[in-house]
Amino acid sequence: MESVAYVGMDVDKEKIAVAVLQDYEDQPRLQRIIRNRADAIEKFFGEVTGRYDQVLACYEAGACGFELYRRVTEAGAVCVVAAPASMPKKANDRVKTDRRDARKLASAFRNGDLSPVYVPSRRDESGRDLLRLYDDVKGDLKRAKQRLLHFLLRREIRYEDGQNWTGKHWRWLRSLGFDCPVARETFDEYLAEVARLQERRTRIGERVEALGEDDRYSEAVKRLRAFKGIGTLTAISFVLEIGDFRRFARAEQFMAFLGLVPSEHSSGEKRRVGNITKAGNSHLRKLLVEAAWVSRRYGTPSKRLIRDRAEVPAQIVGYAERAGKRLQKKYWRLVHAGRPPQVAATAVARELAGFIWGAMVGATS
Repeated sequence: MESVAYVGMDVDKEKIAVAVLQDYEDQPRLQRIIRNRADAIEKFFGEVTGRYDQVLACYEAGACGFELYRRVTEAGAVCVVAAPASMPKKANDRVKTDRRDARKLASAFRNGDLSPVYVPSRRDESGRDLLRLYDDVKGDLKRAKQRLLHFLLRREIRYEDGQNWTGKHWRWLRSLGFDCPVARETFDEYLAEVARLQERRTRIGERVEALGEDDRYSEAVKRLRAFKGIGTLTAISFVLEIGDFRRFARAEQFMAFLGLVPSEHSSGEKRRVGNITKAGNSHLRKLLVEAAWVSRRYGTPSKRLIRDRAEVPAQIVGYAERAGKRLQKKYWRLVHAGRPPQVAATAVARELAGFIWGAMVGATS
């Protein structure tokens, strides 16, 4: 009879608590703490794979990334990275240790209670890191602009001649004078920081655009850019974060993965439906909602959209066109029915997710 070992790993920066269970056993056959280093991981799994016919290992997704997954796989074991939210938890469990967590992981994995996350290739992971860097820089730039404007507001200096951060606004900022030399120095530092981050955002944005033209991603990116409201940043984010869209059997599963389906708490004859679950990938959900706000106005395609649609099959163009008209009608139907615009945009984002899934798996008929 084939012997199978289930290995649970509780991982931190310096060490890994491991526990090895066999079928129908409550107590681990092997339990220890090893260093989170390549040689220690290789030595441990060399020992375990030599004892058992099949070794199935798992750990929770976290700050340590996917390198452990790759090392365990290279050592001859099957490895799964589990979604932390899928880990079963008892309400009365108040004891937490690394060894105990490793045992619980091994037991939950053996019982089939864990949900695996998608593990990207090293190349895809590098692309995802670039996108997250771009998002971080955008956040830093937003905060730097707020600090500068708050500095001026404290001195009752307001710009009242149009929108902020236009060319005209920048000229106004550079024309400001201050009586106090310290205030002048502080303002110059704030302004220089905004200019530096703006230049950095532009430079990284150009690199993201170039990534979307990479041969490995360009076809999928072009398909998604055929939808109004989806540019290269949103398209390449979906391609890199999702990987294979076919791992979702139905559009509803993809919507649920993005946390865009309503929560529910029903019992007996009562059915209570609440706000969206907000489970899964929050970054993609945010991008979809931003695209949904654009979808509420679907008129004559822009020059950019016409140019993008010229590079994809007519079937995809027709599909994207039908999607745009349907999403616009859905938004205004909900608004006219008295729903808040934010609720209507979220509903449109959920339906847009279904259209994206259809375009990527070929379900466009």
